This record gives sequence, C-alpha cells and structure tokens, in this order.
Amino acid sequence: MEFFCYHRDRPASEVLRHELLEDHWSYMDEYAKEMIARGPTLTDDRELPTGSVHIVDLPDPAAARAFAFDEPGYQAGMYRDVMLRRWRNLLGRTMWDFPGGREGDDRYLVLGLGSGPAADLALPPDRDELIAYGPLLSDDGNTWLGTAALVRAPDADTARAVLTPDRYADIEVHNWQFGGRPS
Repeated sequence: MEFFCYHRDRPASEVLRHELLEDHWSYMDEYAKEMIARGPTLTDDRELPTGSVHIVDLPDPAAARAFAFDEPGYQAGMYRDVMLRRWRNLLGRTMWDFPGGREGDDRYLVLGLGSGPAADLALPPDRDELIAYGPLLSDDGNTWLGTAALVRAPDADTARAVLTPDRYADIEVHNWQFGGRPS
C-alpha cells in the first residue's frame, strides 16, 4: 500500500530542524527500500524548509501511522500538522527514475484537496514533467480525497495547472526539492 505523508513545519522551527537533520535522515534510511519520493517543501525564496514530503510503500495504515508519528521531528514537536493519506502511484516509478534528474529550482508539490466526485484519475498529457502523481485516498482506499503531484514546471501557476481547478475545494502549490542525504 502506498502512502503520502506531508509533515508541515511549525513557524520558527528552523533551528530544531537543523539539529534533527541527521536523526531524520537516519530514520528515513530505514525506509529506503519503501521510498517512492521524498523531499522538503520550501519558502517562496527557496531558502528555508517549510515541511517534509514522503511517499512510501508500507504494509498497512498502522505501519504508515508509525512511520509518520515515530519520525524524530514529529517526536520533538517540530511539525504543526501531518497529512497522511493512502496514495496510488499512477506513474509506477520512484522519483529517482524521473528523467529530468534531481537538480533545479523548478520543482513543486501540488496538492488538490478533494470535494465531490473523483477528479484527475488519469495522467495529465505532459507526463514527462511529472515526478510523482496519484490520488489521495481514505485508509481503506475506497474514497477519493484529492490528488498529490510532484511536478517540474517553470512556475507555480504552470504547476497548479496539472490539476483541474474547478474539481477541488482547494489546490495548494509548494516549492519542493528532491530530498535525501546530499551526495
């Protein structure tokens, strides 16, 4: 089962985040084989992290909750909230398989928060710009709750356009970068 996990930082948590960085990476290293995508969301100037995205393949919702809430930053109170949803990998690949590579300031997390009938269940036409893409689902996988995408785009408006705007209660766009230990 695939899960989308988004830890959003508390305001002024940069010092704590820096102090816990090695603990966070070591924790995530334990899930390397299960990882589909990972990386921080960033401020508008891309200078500071604002959260952490992890898409992982785990056995069940209980394992996903343990993954999200045993994370060192969560345990230390670094995050203001956590979004944890079942997810379906419509690309069938990991971020490391993205042909556009890891580098660039043109990556975004696009979150469409659902309202009503399911939308955007098929891949958008410009698939080459998608790093990860899939529906957000309830724990049992039966109810559509939105769509999450990691996208390469020239700007936030172009990234937002990967989703059908009138089919969502809200669409969030966050600067994002490939995560993991620096090479």
